[in-house]
Amino acid sequence: MSLKKLSEHLNLSQTTVSRALNGYPEVSEKTRERVQKAAQELNYSPNARAKGLATGRAHAIGHVIPVSTQHEMVNPVFGDFIAGAGSTYSKAGYEMMISLVDDQQQEKLYRDICARRNVDGIIVHGPTMNDPRIGLLTELNMPFVVHGRASNVDIPYSWLDTNNSRAFRRATDFLLDLGHRRIALLNGLEFMDYAFRRRESYASALQKRGIALDPALMQSTEMTEINGFLSASEMLSMDVPPTAFLTSSMITAIGVRRAIQAAGLEMGKDVSVITHDDDLGYLKNGHDVPIFTATRSSVRAAGVRAAELLLRLIANPTTGPQHEIIEAELIIGTSTGPAPQRP
Repeated sequence: MSLKKLSEHLNLSQTTVSRALNGYPEVSEKTRERVQKAAQELNYSPNARAKGLATGRAHAIGHVIPVSTQHEMVNPVFGDFIAGAGSTYSKAGYEMMISLVDDQQQEKLYRDICARRNVDGIIVHGPTMNDPRIGLLTELNMPFVVHGRASNVDIPYSWLDTNNSRAFRRATDFLLDLGHRRIALLNGLEFMDYAFRRRESYASALQKRGIALDPALMQSTEMTEINGFLSASEMLSMDVPPTAFLTSSMITAIGVRRAIQAAGLEMGKDVSVITHDDDLGYLKNGHDVPIFTATRSSVRAAGVRAAELLLRLIANPTTGPQHEIIEAELIIGTSTGPAPQRP
């Protein structure tokens, strides 16, 4: 079904049909309803290029993914976010454009995208403390939403973030209340804003209980299973090993569990583990009873909300910066228990 055939079926001009489908105010509500009903019945889907010419929009959202030797963005967490965002774009008639780029070429790619105007907005992933992309996209007048925040950027911008500070303060306090004093932190890369916030809250919670920070119990690495295994194995071989681990990802926590088992210990009895980001579509935290105690925050739901915020900015360009913070739940699983008594 083409626009021409739909127009002939309705005995209306192609211009009127196009305007009715795209929400132009000069088309009467009666005509709009008639056109939309016929389009649905005849399974009409507008050509994206033609729709763009009619509305002045590309009807596409950009996601620029840096290919880095330091930080790998494409992982199960990213996949869940994209699934959530993509479902929102699809419902609104938008497509998704994913671009991979070398770290050093990001500015050029952003400038090229904005010059071509082949997207109507951009989601910024993995913000750093002093993220230069925020200032660049503001300068280029491109609508954007940051998934996360950049603590050292002062200009106003739109963001959606998990309350990482509160989540890790609660998790650390939970372990302290169980009697743990040797609590290890296996964090993400701490030039990333979320990891910085998590470390600060962990450190603050320990210091409020009069516990000195031990650098040997704090690791900042890429959040992979092997890094979780190697870091935990090294710490568990210390003269005074940790009795608990706090990890920034369930992928890391799986590596920690393997290290605990390799050391002949039992998770939840000899060593406790709390993780973050356990609500992943393709990596579930157990079935009826969670395996890991976790600070749960749905990445897929974050993708949905970030996309909704961006589409709102595109539809209403004069809208000021949008901010939304998501609170993480503390889910109790089998991976935590009272601190073991040591001689």
